[in-house]
Amino acid sequence: MCPSTTPDLASITDLDLRRHQLDNGLRVNLQPDHTLPLVAVNLWYHVGSKNERPGRTGFAHLFEHMLFQGSEHVPDNQHFQHVQKVGGVVNGSTWFDRTNYYETLPAGALDLALWLESDRMGFLLPGIDSEKLENQRSVVMNERRQRTDNRPYGRAFERLQELLWPPGHPYSWPVIGTMEDIAAATLEDVQAFFSTYYLPNNAVLTLCGDFDPDRALEQVERFFGPLASGPTPPPVVADTLPMESPRTIQVEDDVQLSRVYLGFRAPAYGDRSWYAGDLLATALGSGKSSPLYQRLVYERQLAQDVAAYILPLEIATTFYVIATCRPGVDPKELEEELLAELDRAAAGKLAPEHLERARNRTLVSHYQGLQTIEDRADRLSEMTTYFDAPERAMEEHRRYLELESQDLAGFARQFLQRHQRVSVTYLPRSKSNAEAVADEGAAR
Repeated sequence: MCPSTTPDLASITDLDLRRHQLDNGLRVNLQPDHTLPLVAVNLWYHVGSKNERPGRTGFAHLFEHMLFQGSEHVPDNQHFQHVQKVGGVVNGSTWFDRTNYYETLPAGALDLALWLESDRMGFLLPGIDSEKLENQRSVVMNERRQRTDNRPYGRAFERLQELLWPPGHPYSWPVIGTMEDIAAATLEDVQAFFSTYYLPNNAVLTLCGDFDPDRALEQVERFFGPLASGPTPPPVVADTLPMESPRTIQVEDDVQLSRVYLGFRAPAYGDRSWYAGDLLATALGSGKSSPLYQRLVYERQLAQDVAAYILPLEIATTFYVIATCRPGVDPKELEEELLAELDRAAAGKLAPEHLERARNRTLVSHYQGLQTIEDRADRLSEMTTYFDAPERAMEEHRRYLELESQDLAGFARQFLQRHQRVSVTYLPRSKSNAEAVADEGAAR
């Protein structure tokens, strides 16, 4: 694996950042860093699972796989091989709001990475056929079985999202899609999805590392400039109103211990209150000195583990609190204690030391995320995609420094009330049900 750059901490928030936009709409960030002879290439497409629709879910994730299957000028699976031959690493990922592809290579191989990414952007469709689609469909379906369907607690977050958002809401289905929709995807569907979203005017390209900015921009123009833009993809709008009554379910599964999942709707990433929610989640549930851990694991001995966090989503988001019961503990008692801690936070009873500990942990994480060229490139692409402001990557820490105890309490009062919750409780399967499942499996 390639090493990462580690610039002086004092320089992290004062980077030499240069922005450009090509005539076809591709936004480009250039951030030179000559610490090591490496370059990180990071490409974000502003398309994720939220851009799908019921009956056609899983396309964004399926496309992440398809883009490594070869394009018009790059034979099947050669993208990985080209990068690995020069000592680089390459991968991609899919999320609710975006899909990204990234490489880290020796600085002298920048041309190679730009050519590979531009060929996928401009010439993927001629390389797609039914055989490749069927191959990757099988890969994705097996991935879903391994990571979700056949894994303990595997569908917990899917169930939370389904309950938290109304039917048809773009965050109500899983990023990986449903088995039925993955199986039903056609070549025509895939081609239409690519033509709608995989456009230079719907993408952000970021380069971080050892390069000359002027020459790098010439290379970007050479490879990406000739690619045609297209119509701006339609925006996704959805209901983000607060919930008026709680929704709770219990799920029996092949698990050893009961687990309680709580979910709450919250404002979108970028809203000032989102940062209050992020800091509150860190204060309440991050680390063994946090109030949730101290109260539920050490003092009451109700939980084996506990955590809280908030997702950085574009339309609206979810605040999660999750705890696993100790053997013999009633999950209803554990849930009541979780809600009581949220009540205390809403009442402004979070101790000052927990706020400062959370702020320090958050700032450390922020600075660490800017130290490597890979993570820095990803943050610059993220801030450009969501806010058209890559400089926010260096300024995020200020939003946490501005927050006080009353901001965290206000977030809890507004968004973490008991009647606003979704609760999914996983229970070990009862003996009679377990025997019935075993019998059914034997019959098959």
